[in-house]
Amino acid sequence: MIWKNPRIFWLSLILLVLFIVPALLAPWIVPYDPEEIHLSAQLRPPSLEHPLGQDQNGSDILSRLLYGARISLYVGFWVICIAGIIGITIGLISGYYGGWVDTLIMRIVDVLLAFPGLLLAIALVAVLGPNLNNVIIALTVQGWVSYARLVRGQVLAVKEQEFVLAAQTSGISDGRVMFRHILPNIIQPVIVQATFNLAGTIIAESSLSFLGLGVPPGTPSWGAMLSEGKDVLIDAPFVSIFPGLAIMLVVLICNILGDALRDHFDPKISR
Repeated sequence: MIWKNPRIFWLSLILLVLFIVPALLAPWIVPYDPEEIHLSAQLRPPSLEHPLGQDQNGSDILSRLLYGARISLYVGFWVICIAGIIGITIGLISGYYGGWVDTLIMRIVDVLLAFPGLLLAIALVAVLGPNLNNVIIALTVQGWVSYARLVRGQVLAVKEQEFVLAAQTSGISDGRVMFRHILPNIIQPVIVQATFNLAGTIIAESSLSFLGLGVPPGTPSWGAMLSEGKDVLIDAPFVSIFPGLAIMLVVLICNILGDALRDHFDPKISR
């Protein structure tokens, strides 16, 4: 299949890789310890020694920014993987079997969708306790429903086609029909959904950290850095500007990449 917007796809993919690689290499490439405190260097503006400046504790903002990217990657990766596996499995079961199974699953999905995603995550983290693993659990509880609805709809569209009927009549198990024959033919929109969900997960994690419900205090995180910077926004705006720009750029890149993938996978979309 010919790419409709190859330049946009490759540019956004390269930019996303440029975000991922420094985050993975952060322990080896950061110029300073992100948790090192120098009270005598509080709120120093950007300089050659500290390109993005120093925060209220005198910590290097660039180093904290790179380590904060690791937090976003960690949460985003695990939420997408866990929510994707759960949502795909449930969506396959719901669409394939139909009947009361489909009705029950879709009513559970409707209940979860009735709650705003961030508010549900805040409530769950408040109950479970503020730490990174609980943030992943909270975002997964809300995240799997989008995959389930998408996969269910795709299964309903393809389960009556000849290749599925042929697989069923050959006597193989339902699980093999779903995962070996149906899933490979509906995985493309799931990949697009995962790309958009990565952007949403980064925003959600940053929001929870901003509210003090994410990483422990002092741990480098983009949301926590924004929260710390809001108190000195007038005197040292760079403390908040750089993590805010990082969140905005990564979310924008993920959305552009998702749009390019959607345009490629869906021939009905025209520009």
